Amino acid sequence: MGFVQRSAGVPDAAPVPVFRCPERHPVAVFVRHGMLPIEMGIVHRLFGRARSAAGDPLYEVVTCSVAPGEVRTDADVSINVRYGPEALAQARTVIVPASHEADEAYTRGQLPEELAGALAHVRPQTRLASICTGAFVLASAGLLDGRPATTHWASGDRFRTLFPKVRFDPDVLYVDDGDILTSAGVASGVDLCLHMIRHDHGSAVANDVARRTVVPPHRDGGQAQFVRRPVPEPAVSTTAKARAWALARLHEPLALRDLAACESMSVRTFTRRFRDEVGMSPGQWLTVQRVERARQLLEDTDLPVDRIAADAGFGTAASLRQHLQSALGVSPSAYRRTFRADGDGAVA
Repeated sequence: MGFVQRSAGVPDAAPVPVFRCPERHPVAVFVRHGMLPIEMGIVHRLFGRARSAAGDPLYEVVTCSVAPGEVRTDADVSINVRYGPEALAQARTVIVPASHEADEAYTRGQLPEELAGALAHVRPQTRLASICTGAFVLASAGLLDGRPATTHWASGDRFRTLFPKVRFDPDVLYVDDGDILTSAGVASGVDLCLHMIRHDHGSAVANDVARRTVVPPHRDGGQAQFVRRPVPEPAVSTTAKARAWALARLHEPLALRDLAACESMSVRTFTRRFRDEVGMSPGQWLTVQRVERARQLLEDTDLPVDRIAADAGFGTAASLRQHLQSALGVSPSAYRRTFRADGDGAVA
């Protein structure tokens, strides 16, 4: 089944340096024939926009393939890829976008020999991620056996059949399993990249990247992939005004009836429409926003934990600790120490 273990690397007496800036985190985008240009662009755009407080780039991103040269896309253009598998051996993060030309053709869950040989260059400590059906590559390599993962919902049945050892979750935007991350469709690739940037360098950097790219700074990985009404019908009320109203008042007690009143809806109608649009209940969404607010304050201020708990709407330090532990597996003080200790971050 391709290669089952992470390789220790392919020996090279005199490797040609691919990454030129040792102070930056090296990211390799591994593309294949039939790639989606937008998915490659997502990685370059988001990681390429990440800057330190001093304005220095935090990542160096290169594109590579099985061999240097022309790579077909799913559009009427192709790209000229400068680097081959040697980039995989030098990267600290490798991201595998989709190739519907290849991924959808898998019948036995096995990697072609040439592709398996290229991926053998990946070092054991490298962080791996996939966008959309790029998860088929990681699964075919045996890297997802026994681990949670996701891919685009439309490919879910095929993925589940080919890879029964994978703990497949068809409903989420992305899955972070530490050194291996998988995401659903194209837009969730944005969410995944921002999530990794936030993990590495904190919310302030990730939010700045999102703001520069004009995308939402955070969608929780557990949010549903497919919502029934992703684009509201003309002349149909949405819940956007209520969400904006709530975000400005996270420090206050917020009742469901108050949010519904913002949209002049009954509680029942508001709840149904909110779930259709956002993919979770109003209560779940509020908790996510309050956790994000607490994370921002822990990273960017010296406020005491009880003050942060109040400002984020949790009321007490004990409640904040409970919610942060549930969401991130760490206490507020441990989270703050992590992001104050070094720029790489370490919160799973």
